[in-house]
Amino acid sequence: MKKEKNTIWLFFSSVKLALFTLIILAIASIIGTVIQQNQSPEFYVKQFGSSTAKLFQILDIPHMYDSWWFISLLVLLSLNLIVCTLDRFPFLWRMATRDNLATPYETLKKMVFKKTFFTKSSPSEIADTVDSIMEDSGWLPEKTYSKKDGTLFFSQKGRWTRLGLIAIHVSILVIFMGAMIGKILGYKGGLMLPETNTSDHIYQYGTNKKLPLGFEIRCDHFQISYYDNGSPKEYRSELTILENGQEVKKTSIVVNDPLNYRGFTFYQSNFQAIEGQFTAHIRNEKTNSELTFRLRAGKETAWESEGITFGIINMMGPMMGGKYRYKIWFSDNKAESVEFWIDGSATARIERPDTSYSFTVKQRYATGLQIAKDPGVWWVYTGCFMMLAGLYIVFFLSHRRVWVHIGKDGEQTRILVCGSVNKNKIDFEKNFQKLIEQFEQSDNLNLS
Repeated sequence: MKKEKNTIWLFFSSVKLALFTLIILAIASIIGTVIQQNQSPEFYVKQFGSSTAKLFQILDIPHMYDSWWFISLLVLLSLNLIVCTLDRFPFLWRMATRDNLATPYETLKKMVFKKTFFTKSSPSEIADTVDSIMEDSGWLPEKTYSKKDGTLFFSQKGRWTRLGLIAIHVSILVIFMGAMIGKILGYKGGLMLPETNTSDHIYQYGTNKKLPLGFEIRCDHFQISYYDNGSPKEYRSELTILENGQEVKKTSIVVNDPLNYRGFTFYQSNFQAIEGQFTAHIRNEKTNSELTFRLRAGKETAWESEGITFGIINMMGPMMGGKYRYKIWFSDNKAESVEFWIDGSATARIERPDTSYSFTVKQRYATGLQIAKDPGVWWVYTGCFMMLAGLYIVFFLSHRRVWVHIGKDGEQTRILVCGSVNKNKIDFEKNFQKLIEQFEQSDNLNLS
């Protein structure tokens, strides 16, 4: 049975099927965006009532993107794209690779874009001139002298643009493949990482399974800023990646500005104050040696190599903007110990006989990280690039062809200039008219 009579092939190669599937997917995606996904059954009962919530459960609306019918639509669209590509590719390939010098004169003179000139010069006398005119106009010619009815010149531009539609079809399939790879092999997890702590694992969402990273991540510092009313304005985590105990990457992340490393993406998700714990950072301004400490109120802490002891002996707050004030006791056994108040995250300067120290203290936090592992993301990026390239080709480029036929017409020589284009006819008409003007203005053709 021939392919054009095969009803199953016709069904899957139908443009109507593609439009129908895309419309249903678009409607479903809108519903999935409006209705919150992956919530508890009680949530939908409270929001929409028991009857609607029951219908949602039957249609699997709360988990739409994992539902059998949504995945079936994607599979149907993929089959449609594959069959459409296989159905149209042979014709597009033939059009891009055909021997245009074999085009008969009878076909040329029926083309929409054409212009005929006559001259008393012989075909052999004007052949070189026609060659030069085409080349000067940007149409590098191919020519044949094997024609019985004359000499034929041919030039084309954008022959491979006919395959732009194929690029779009393939790009969608590549995006789908990347999404499936990410769905099957990827996962999402979370980690609550206290300042100065290091972790080599995360916990998978849903199962709370401990998953190894293959490297270590450390939170060096967490900083939070507040609005005047005390609500959080921005929170930022200073993170370090370690491989075999060596620091390989340092970066700062905020919401919507994640860290990417070895296929993992670390997002700033939330934070949590660790009750009763604080961090202090001290730097010797003479030697530039510095260290960060974890401390508790009322407990002495020592920096042994510097001979320093210090601690928090009192605190007040929260003040405006959610900050605290801390009373610090500091001694280096080289002069009398000092006591001073300092605002959280502010820096105090402590003068000693042989040097000075900068001192910062603040509440200790744990940064909440959301981690995504998606090995299919580069397939998706590649598919998106292919789609943009395909769309540009389809909408802005075209396959343009120009023929010039030189033949005898009685005592005169006839010059037929003709062309064709598969789309963007208005733009091609302008270029074709410029070529015609080059013929009309040529003195070497001796046009009559």
